[in-house]
Amino acid sequence: MDELDTEPPLVVVPGADSSSRQLCFAWGPAEVLVCETLFGRAGAGAAARALTDSVAGTEDGAPSASRVFVVRRDQDIYIQTLRKLFNESHGIFMGLQRSEEELAGKSRKAQLVQVSKNYRSVIRACMEDMHQAAVSTRDPALQGQYSTQVSILSAMELIWNLCEILFVEAATAGPLLLRLLDWVRLHVCDVDSMVREVLSSESPSKHKLFWNVVDVFVLQGRMDEARHLLSKEASANPTSMNMCKILDDLMKKMPVPSLSNTQTLTELELKWQHWHEECQRYLQDGTFASNPHMESICKILLGDEVAILEKKELMTTWYHFLVTRLLYSHPTVKPMELRFYAQSSMDLFLGGESSPEPLDMILMAAFEFEMHQVIKECSIVLSNWWFVAHLTDLLDHCKLLQSHNLYFGSNMREFLLLEYASGLFSHHSLWQLGVDYFDHCPEYGRVYLELHIERIPLSTEQKALKVLRICEQRQMHEQVRSICKIMAMKALRNNRLGSALSWSIRAKDAAFATLISDRFLKDYCERGCFSDLDLIDNLGPSMLLSDRLTFLGKYREFHRLYGEKRFPEAARLLLTLMTAHIAPCSFWMTLLTDALPLLEQKEVIFSAEQTYELMRCLEDLTAGNPDKQKFQDDDIETTKVEMLRLALARNLARVIVKEGTVEGS
Repeated sequence: MDELDTEPPLVVVPGADSSSRQLCFAWGPAEVLVCETLFGRAGAGAAARALTDSVAGTEDGAPSASRVFVVRRDQDIYIQTLRKLFNESHGIFMGLQRSEEELAGKSRKAQLVQVSKNYRSVIRACMEDMHQAAVSTRDPALQGQYSTQVSILSAMELIWNLCEILFVEAATAGPLLLRLLDWVRLHVCDVDSMVREVLSSESPSKHKLFWNVVDVFVLQGRMDEARHLLSKEASANPTSMNMCKILDDLMKKMPVPSLSNTQTLTELELKWQHWHEECQRYLQDGTFASNPHMESICKILLGDEVAILEKKELMTTWYHFLVTRLLYSHPTVKPMELRFYAQSSMDLFLGGESSPEPLDMILMAAFEFEMHQVIKECSIVLSNWWFVAHLTDLLDHCKLLQSHNLYFGSNMREFLLLEYASGLFSHHSLWQLGVDYFDHCPEYGRVYLELHIERIPLSTEQKALKVLRICEQRQMHEQVRSICKIMAMKALRNNRLGSALSWSIRAKDAAFATLISDRFLKDYCERGCFSDLDLIDNLGPSMLLSDRLTFLGKYREFHRLYGEKRFPEAARLLLTLMTAHIAPCSFWMTLLTDALPLLEQKEVIFSAEQTYELMRCLEDLTAGNPDKQKFQDDDIETTKVEMLRLALARNLARVIVKEGTVEGS
């Protein structure tokens, strides 16, 4: 992966007029905002003012016709039918991260192979859903889009399956060929319709495609099915019965590798050599000379490359040709020998008539055991980061990428997971999956999470609480405060004071809590009652966040005591609020007015000392008011002051009489 990267492909933004007008852009975490400016192609020096001018209009005030385009780099996450891929693979990913690392040897390998198969099953399920959607839709554009996605998913499964065989399972000589045969049978499906057509006919041996189907079965090593069809030919054509019997016997006796360790490679090679010689003898004797189809099959069994290539249209791909070639010429191929056979097979199959496609180059890199090249090519070719992120994570758990670190710090696994998770965060609901991916990126995951979680639109309180819970679980205190402040400000703008106060307390923002407490007090003065009583009554220790909030909580407590007719306690609390100087000066008259009913009670509530304190507070209010003249000119305020002075004087007289009487007795 040390070679220079090629130039990135040109991306055309539909509707953007880049030929006559300059475009400006602004990068986002997963999107780019592209904007048409008012400047022609020659006005390059004005690019700095482009975005502002394009929004505001021309210099003379005329409105601008410029447009803003949102360009997303990971459009696949917005395809509804791919949601299953993202959601279900997330569960597999999390299970792999939590798996017991103590498992070693065969147990660990079996576990990783199962994880790989789980990923492939999700890809296949998604592919089937996409195919069904393509069949059911009547919109040609949608049908084309779905068909393209089916092709991409099919290629993804093909690549993943090969990587599973070569890297995860690390199949050895013998079982390797069996795995590759299964791989070809699963993914080369172009001839399936032909097979179904022949087998469903009344007389398969008379069908014009009969021998093509037999050839397909032989090319894919499906000997039992090929022998079954040959038996139909023998029954329908007695003259070829002897040839069919000999060919059937050769197919039956063909040695094949075993997944169990019942035979060594040497034993297999010896059996295969004897069988090969027997096939050669029948061919040289002209046993099948009268039937070109059977003679061709015998040549294929001998591994004749020319005979195999004559069936090129039935194999459709060079990697099918590779596996067939190995089956009949080198069944005990070793993993490290695959690169030579793969390259020569591709050259022979393509024959200079066509150049390799990107998929061919990815598969070739896999056969050459160039894991990093596979990942690089897939990153370039595939339309999203899902595939490379999950495949790289799996290979990393297989301890196959440990030595490869990127030059800018993070290793390849983490880099690709960060890219994938960043794309998820641009989606309105999939961002929740991205959180877990960031959690499992030890070096930069937390930094990325902090940056992305701040950009999540907090459209509802439910969503805000969800984001907040994620931040609190990870001790992201700065983000917690930021979210709470945003939600508090939104609630305040909507005049939802209770919600705003709750968010500001959660943010531990004393200044904002003070501001909202003032709004509560202002509303009380205007309406004569409190809103959100449940919240204020249950502030608890939170009221200590600011003096004003403390005052609000205690003032509400005064009203509660008064309502419960606990007048002495209410009086003491009211006086404390006055003398502690935590009440805003503008609220002193309200507090003194609240004292009037207590002063007029039949029973004396305030002591002489407390009455003197109230008098002092009243004089401080009237004498210390900066707008004293206006205060004196206000008839209502003047009346309140006179009533208070009268009530205080009467209460003081009653107290003196009462206290004197008590002392005299």
